[in-house]
Amino acid sequence: MRKLVPSWVRVPVVFFIIFGVVEFFIDSGEKPAFIEYPVVLLFLFLVLLILIAIEAIIGALENVMLHKLDEEAKAKFLADKGKTYQFTWLNKIYTKLLGQKPIEEEGEIILDHNYDGIKELDNNLPPWWLYGFYITIVFAAVYLVRFHIFDGPGQFDELETELADAKAAIEEYKKTAKDLVDINTVTLLTDAGDLNAGKTIFNTNCVACHMADGGGGIGPNLTDEHWILGGGIKNVFKTVSEGGRSGKGMIAWKTQLKPSQIAQVSSYVLSLQGTTPANPKAPEGDVWVDKNAGNEQTQE
Repeated sequence: MRKLVPSWVRVPVVFFIIFGVVEFFIDSGEKPAFIEYPVVLLFLFLVLLILIAIEAIIGALENVMLHKLDEEAKAKFLADKGKTYQFTWLNKIYTKLLGQKPIEEEGEIILDHNYDGIKELDNNLPPWWLYGFYITIVFAAVYLVRFHIFDGPGQFDELETELADAKAAIEEYKKTAKDLVDINTVTLLTDAGDLNAGKTIFNTNCVACHMADGGGGIGPNLTDEHWILGGGIKNVFKTVSEGGRSGKGMIAWKTQLKPSQIAQVSSYVLSLQGTTPANPKAPEGDVWVDKNAGNEQTQE
């Protein structure tokens, strides 16, 4: 390996291999591991210093060994070292792609005419250019057949597909992202887990005004059909979130509860409808009827 590749190639290659292994095995989320964890950056820095130190030591040992050789052996060692660092295989590929005649053979392709003693070579197009040209022809033919003869999907089709995929991804995300709920998207929760969570929130924050059984105290009775600001999940969600009537009534809970929690406690409040509290407060507000269950709520 050392005879084939010089140190200025070996060091970065080995370093980036180690860097890639570290990034692969350390889960750092969206950020690179060396940014998320400073100790990783320190480790990589030490690795780089060690690699440089190793190369420096090997180079020093080579110099010591070189001084011990006679002139002939030293010249042979330096010549072999220079050849190994020339990447001859790469030079051969490069020369072949250029397609140029060697300088000693240029006499075969000199044109007859000249301008003030300046002669011109009749070089063929370089192979790399010809190969690239042929590739473009093949690509154009395939493109023509694919998109114009067989009517393959164009950019507008790709855009519509990506938009549909994005929309589906958003809808899938909304299923698990409960805190995206708002007054327009909230729905009545009937799951026992949500209602129990709503009951806990109610008992923590609401019983002082509405009593534990929802019969009302400072606040209105939550078990009858009368509502001051409208019933139904959307109206109750809005009232809990934004608060009651201006200057009096309930405070806005949106700064203390998450949207998902407001949906849970609102659903629990609605589950109290029709129950019989111990000391029910007199009805307040108007009788509210949901004429379009799940769609729009109207107040009578």
